[in-house]
Amino acid sequence: MISSSRPKLWVPGDWNAFFGFGTNILVNVLTLTGLLRFVLKMPDELVFGRILPAVGLTLCLSTCYYAWLAYDLAKKTGRHDVCALPSGPGVGHMFIVVFVVMLPIKLRTGDPIKAWEAGLTWVCIQSVVLVIGGFIGRWVRKVTPRAALLGTLAGVSITFISMRPALQMFLTPAIGLVCFAILLVNWFGGVRYFRGIPAGLVAIAAGTLIAWGSTLFDLNYGGLSLAGLTASFTNFGFHIPLPAFGHVFSGFEFLGVLLVTAIPFGLYDLVEAIDNVESASAAGDSFPTTKVLAADGIVSLLGSLMGNPFILAGYIGHPGWKAMGGRIGYSVATGVMIISFCWLGIVPVMLALVPVVAILPILLYIGMLIGSQAFQETPRRHAPAIILALVPNVAAWALAQVHGALNATGVPIDDALRAKLAGEGVLLHGLEILGGGAVLAGLTLAAITVFIIERQLWRAATFAAAGAALTFFGFMHGERIGFAESPAIAGSYLLVAVFLAACAKLSGVTPREPEAAEPHSAV
Repeated sequence: MISSSRPKLWVPGDWNAFFGFGTNILVNVLTLTGLLRFVLKMPDELVFGRILPAVGLTLCLSTCYYAWLAYDLAKKTGRHDVCALPSGPGVGHMFIVVFVVMLPIKLRTGDPIKAWEAGLTWVCIQSVVLVIGGFIGRWVRKVTPRAALLGTLAGVSITFISMRPALQMFLTPAIGLVCFAILLVNWFGGVRYFRGIPAGLVAIAAGTLIAWGSTLFDLNYGGLSLAGLTASFTNFGFHIPLPAFGHVFSGFEFLGVLLVTAIPFGLYDLVEAIDNVESASAAGDSFPTTKVLAADGIVSLLGSLMGNPFILAGYIGHPGWKAMGGRIGYSVATGVMIISFCWLGIVPVMLALVPVVAILPILLYIGMLIGSQAFQETPRRHAPAIILALVPNVAAWALAQVHGALNATGVPIDDALRAKLAGEGVLLHGLEILGGGAVLAGLTLAAITVFIIERQLWRAATFAAAGAALTFFGFMHGERIGFAESPAIAGSYLLVAVFLAACAKLSGVTPREPEAAEPHSAV
């Protein structure tokens, strides 16, 4: 039954969510801009004239769509507390497409346009995977335990979302810790600021004031300068996205290289999007999985055809924005802000005006909230499965740190180095195996554990068999997609499946009675 009451498009809590989510997206846009300019050495005409306008269009379409989805849910249910799903450029993918896809092609060809074209094609392939996955996402969500979905999400949030902001905050503690405290006492402690000014805005203003104030004493905490700010105004101008169909098709000459990462990361997006829908459902907002996945794929595909080499992803963090009071309007406001910044050349000014470390505490807060949700919104006895879901993601994060350190020092990775590191207690090969396809690995291991805890051994055996198939073809516990990529591990999963099936048939154990999760407040 459809309610006749119209949901409010803007409520006071949308201000908090807007400054939190808007700055989150802005940080990501600033980050991808820095990668394009300083890593790939792309000319400003390409970055500000072609890529950023397409990025702005993609993000605006996405945030407006999710706002409409929330409006529709609120109208159908008659509720006024529905919060729109957050979305934006995939954070992990920004680094993957730059360092794994575009940079090698740039170094091979010496042509930034070729690198850009390869990125567009990579997004195009991933988008197709997402659209196809949208039709099976609902089924995957139905058969997979909530602890496996939320536990995997917690692993991503603790490692790839929280760790880097936390490290950067402590590198500049005068800004990072002060801004973090400003956020926590409002969002967790209930302290209200003057006239209800949003904590996110207070934190950013305080961090910017500290950063610019430090320049007066030659301390320069935020890395800002008046000369840099003045130079940034030269990029002002109006730029709209232009079709890039020919560039997308040109990138298919690198198809063999692109498929190695495009398909597994497309599957990663699929699982992550399902996790995010589950996270929103746990917070009280049940969105249709198929519509979410298909929208991510279609909008990302459109973005690539207009020149955006960064895929769109539904973000973790819905419970956080909802807890701040965000509903529908914050999502639209974020999209309008970002498209304005990208089309009018404001992004380079923001790069020179606001210290990034003033914004990072918001990401750490979101990581805290999502990590805790995995335990709060699932049965207590599933806690061991959640811990197991974290482990592959921790391994993937540690592997990225080791690889980054070795690449920075120019040390090649070979079997001799792996053996030497093992002698020092650093099991690099173990990190490579456990961290390969971490999202799928964490989900599979956690699902097996949940079903064992619930004594549903046939289901546990089914997930173990699925783990064997995924590992055999390189989707997890491996470095690439292929045939018999990790046969020993795949065979081990298969043995586990046989063992669990035998236990199910011969042990005579009966499933446990369902244990409901004890609801907790999000903050």
